[in-house]
Amino acid sequence: MEQTHLPVGMLLQKATSIRAHILEMVSEAKSGHPGGSLSAVEILVSLYFYKMRHDPKNPNWPDRDRFVLSKGHAAPVLYSTLAEAGYLPLDELKTLRKINSRLQGHPDRKVPGVEYAGGSLGIGLSAAIGMALAAKMDKRKNRVYALLGDGELDEGQVWEAAMAGAKFKLDNLTAIIDRNGIQQDGLTEQIMPKEPLAYKWKAFNWHVLEVDGFDFRQLIDALEKAENMRNRPTVIIAHTVKGKGVSFMEWDPAYHGKAPDKETVRKLLETMGR
Repeated sequence: MEQTHLPVGMLLQKATSIRAHILEMVSEAKSGHPGGSLSAVEILVSLYFYKMRHDPKNPNWPDRDRFVLSKGHAAPVLYSTLAEAGYLPLDELKTLRKINSRLQGHPDRKVPGVEYAGGSLGIGLSAAIGMALAAKMDKRKNRVYALLGDGELDEGQVWEAAMAGAKFKLDNLTAIIDRNGIQQDGLTEQIMPKEPLAYKWKAFNWHVLEVDGFDFRQLIDALEKAENMRNRPTVIIAHTVKGKGVSFMEWDPAYHGKAPDKETVRKLLETMGR
């Protein structure tokens, strides 16, 4: 199955649906991580409905592109995207974090389409490098995409992995940073400053692109440029807003891991035309 290449209008519709699913899921579970899920919606929509080669009817297709959710606590955005893409039933989404559900708080490979069981932060880029290197060794054309949180960049393993990605010239690898400026305990620049972030990745010999993480045209253009890069991995720094789309959640660190109640979500969905 080749890329879907949905037009921007349909990508916007997918983003709205996925935001609604995220809110419904976490309110039903009374737990979860809505803030960092909402900030990454357009990133995943751009990948699954425009750029990546994948097949919901054959999740283990050897030539599929791989997506690694390194910031595993944002599982609601991945589950919602996979459901919209046809990997699992939409009504299963409301089983998030429930006993015997496949949809646990962090991704599990029991779920069709999940490539990496994210949980402990800082490891996903290493896993993605392994996948990209394996594709090179097997002479396959798979591309690998890894989504990292900006708070996750506090982990030293990320930078060890960055060195390895450049060493092996993994031009089939694209890392995407969800640069929403907030981590679990507050603002990233107060806890452990990341700037000048682009220059840090450039110093590790990565091709660096910066985009508005909610602008589909910018995201798609960056993904195209990454695919055309040779002999270097690419990192896309996507500037986003934690809790995007819900006014009282935006820029509020409390909603890193706090779920709104069902009545609040019901009202929110009405404003979204759901």
